[in-house]
Amino acid sequence: MAKDMTRRSTLFVFLILLTLYSCGKKKPQVKTPVATTRPVPKAGIPVPLGYTETGIASWYGKPYDGRRAANGEIYDMETMVAAHKTLPFNTWVRVTLLSTGSSVDLRIIDRGPFVAGRIIDVSHAAAQRLGLIGPGVGEVKLVVIKEPADLAADTGGGFAVQIGSFQDEANADAAVRKFAGIYGSAKKVVRAGAAPSYRVLVGKAATTEDAEALAKKIRAAQNLPGAFVVRLDP
Repeated sequence: MAKDMTRRSTLFVFLILLTLYSCGKKKPQVKTPVATTRPVPKAGIPVPLGYTETGIASWYGKPYDGRRAANGEIYDMETMVAAHKTLPFNTWVRVTLLSTGSSVDLRIIDRGPFVAGRIIDVSHAAAQRLGLIGPGVGEVKLVVIKEPADLAADTGGGFAVQIGSFQDEANADAAVRKFAGIYGSAKKVVRAGAAPSYRVLVGKAATTEDAEALAKKIRAAQNLPGAFVVRLDP
């Protein structure tokens, strides 16, 4: 009996010492991973290098070849240029076709593509390099590789939501009146040509994030799933 009591006492003391040692030992610190977010373009400042988008690319040639692009220069479909909805003019992007890995470097000079779900319209020459001529569209990754030398072409006009493009000017004017009454502001942008088109832009926001919030409201309230964000240029 005495031996058993001695053994139990010894074990009890050992357990107490082990507990005190464990409590006193410094526990290793576990670092919490820092969340990373994609930078949000703002009016009046360049988009940071490395800004990326993934989505559908298309290409455009005739009848736009020889016409003025949105930045004022003549569009030559055999040069390495492209159209984007929100990036500042003269931003350089690297566009990679995900199915093949082929890529091209392009300068943004125009606005578009004005189709929901598409992120860039490349020139005919770029489409040939990428292999888009036949299929017409393809999934790509876009990365900003060079910022504009200056922002002379981007006066900080902000961003808006395009709710539609009309062939009939009267319908475009009616849409402007309707959406201005609901959301405070709306405007018509004319694309000149033999068959002009009339884009209707709603609202004004300082960032694409704010404009996207407005686009979400419009898509839900007005049953316009194709509404998307565009940059307001001079």
